[in-house]
Amino acid sequence: MSSYPKGPAPLPSTTSSSASKPFNDKFLYRFSTLLAVKILRRIRPRHGNVLMLTDRLCVKYGRRVHLSEASTMRFISQHTLIPVPRVLCAFTRNGWTYIVMERIRGDMIGSGWVHRSEESKTKLLAQLREMIRELRELKPPETMKVASVDGGSLYDCRILGPSMRFGPFDTTKDFHRHLRMGMEFNSKLDADVKDLIKQQSKSWPLVFSHGDLSSLNILARGDKVVGIIDWETAGWYPSYWEYTSACQVNPQNSFWINEIDKFLLPMPQELAMEKIRQKHFGDI
Repeated sequence: MSSYPKGPAPLPSTTSSSASKPFNDKFLYRFSTLLAVKILRRIRPRHGNVLMLTDRLCVKYGRRVHLSEASTMRFISQHTLIPVPRVLCAFTRNGWTYIVMERIRGDMIGSGWVHRSEESKTKLLAQLREMIRELRELKPPETMKVASVDGGSLYDCRILGPSMRFGPFDTTKDFHRHLRMGMEFNSKLDADVKDLIKQQSKSWPLVFSHGDLSSLNILARGDKVVGIIDWETAGWYPSYWEYTSACQVNPQNSFWINEIDKFLLPMPQELAMEKIRQKHFGDI
């Protein structure tokens, strides 16, 4: 992480981070979920903060899990044909959020990617392009905020700040000011930082973005994309955000950087802009 001096503190949120509401928050669902987690957490497989309850069900839970992820998956399933986990219930108890959902049978798309035929890769990437097209056709709310699907706060562990959540922001200008830790234009700044602030002054349309289209978050079965998971970073963002975020590939899946331009619109200028931001104001 760069030691570049930061400016004023980032803008505070303009809306409560709890804008998202519980779903199917009934006593029986809560009791069954909490009991299942208590009994099964030591004997059932888990991936990060997702516990596999059965072959068909899983629960994502923890202090950093947020109800907006459940709202996002329900929103996507209601307005697109993109395959996402079906949410059965979502609630918060004692500061922990629980999202119970159906499991999607499939493997991470990166599994065995290097051994796939070019024809197979082409089919899968074409499906991803179509899913991204559907995302881009979603209309932002009239408020036009950089925000979660419910108009609340956003999450991205790659963005520095006093907490893991940030925003929402009334304008992209406010969002970009937050990204550079409140830094404003000053003639004494380094040339690349001045250039960054000028570039961030441009305008981009707001589009709904997954925010982390890693090969780890795309599930495939054979030559079919059967699921896109982990929507915790999703929200209404400037249109370049999906591309620049996807380009921050996991080092263990470095091959994925060569595939991103095949299903997302390449935005090299914005990617260069983001690299400058990460150099001075990022942690990766």
